[in-house]
Amino acid sequence: MQGGGDSRLRGNDVDRGIYGLGAIHTSEQGTIYADESNGAGSEAVLMFIVQPARTTEVEDFVARESVQEAHFTEGLFEFLIDLRMNNDREWFRENKRRYDRDVKEPLLRFIEDFEPRLHSVSAHFVADARANGGSMFRIYRDVRFSRDKSPYKTQAAAHFRHEAGKTAHAPGFYLHLSPDEVYAGVGIWQPDSESLARIRNAIDADPGKWERAAKDEAFLREFTIGGDSLKRPPKGFGADHPYIQDLKRKDHIASVEFEREDVVAPGFIDDFADVCRQASPYMRFLTSALGLPY
Repeated sequence: MQGGGDSRLRGNDVDRGIYGLGAIHTSEQGTIYADESNGAGSEAVLMFIVQPARTTEVEDFVARESVQEAHFTEGLFEFLIDLRMNNDREWFRENKRRYDRDVKEPLLRFIEDFEPRLHSVSAHFVADARANGGSMFRIYRDVRFSRDKSPYKTQAAAHFRHEAGKTAHAPGFYLHLSPDEVYAGVGIWQPDSESLARIRNAIDADPGKWERAAKDEAFLREFTIGGDSLKRPPKGFGADHPYIQDLKRKDHIASVEFEREDVVAPGFIDDFADVCRQASPYMRFLTSALGLPY
């Protein structure tokens, strides 16, 4: 610029009186003016006057930059540790208020706030913040067929299942919170024989698509493939099939581990959403193999 230096003025300087300026270029960010007050033949002084941000722009910036409040505190893990040492109805009844405050209510709030993030991944999965019958697993154990008669689970969990599913065996995204283990899970756990056959047939019919969904280098760098497998090849598939290890699987699940510190930090809900989003090709393959929309 001519005129011996950068003359950068704020928009409100104009209000205080800058005279003899002629606008030569205007943009959303501001306007370039030429100072012609010295008369013809003198060098023009160029000045860039920044326009004040519109109110909506300021609000958007504040919303993006504001610190997000954590959904969970260490109180969740402390309660679960104490419950593990006192897993009986009398103790739980005496500490029910702690459970509601530190576990149940924060998890239901997380589920409610996760819904728009989940739908940015897929609109066909459900975040249901009801205390009963929703995405949150109840803390009460079903002990009817178990040797362990402890009445309560010592972890908190939520399952964001496909809209077509009614149980934990539907395709879904999963969050597991316990003092010893925190992880995000994706996939389908213990599907029925018909669903499992559909997935096996889809792998066999389009191995390239399965390769891109489940063998992607970036996906496997973050996720650990887990679940149970058959000891022998399933009926109809030879032991020399190039994807026999995948065809032998009884579960199609993958997980990413977190630290407790991650869970109690602001922004954990977005970290969990990012994990779900990264698993989209894997989830899309499994969901589509079952004839469901993704």
